[in-house]
Amino acid sequence: MINLSPTHPLGFLVMLAGMHHERARRAERGASAVEWVIIAAIVAAIAIAIGAVLRGALTDKANQIGDDIGGA
Repeated sequence: MINLSPTHPLGFLVMLAGMHHERARRAERGASAVEWVIIAAIVAAIAIAIGAVLRGALTDKANQIGDDIGGA
């Protein structure tokens, strides 16, 4: 069985990796929240832009169909 105590070289490396992972996870928590807010804002802006374009196209087409029906 492998000795993973901090006094063993492999155990020391495992301990260092765990500490580094924990420190990085804590440091990235705030950054990832900001990133998610930015991504959500971009997705919302794209959805609003697509909705505006589709609404304009559908309104124009509906008006054209209404004019064609009214002129018949």
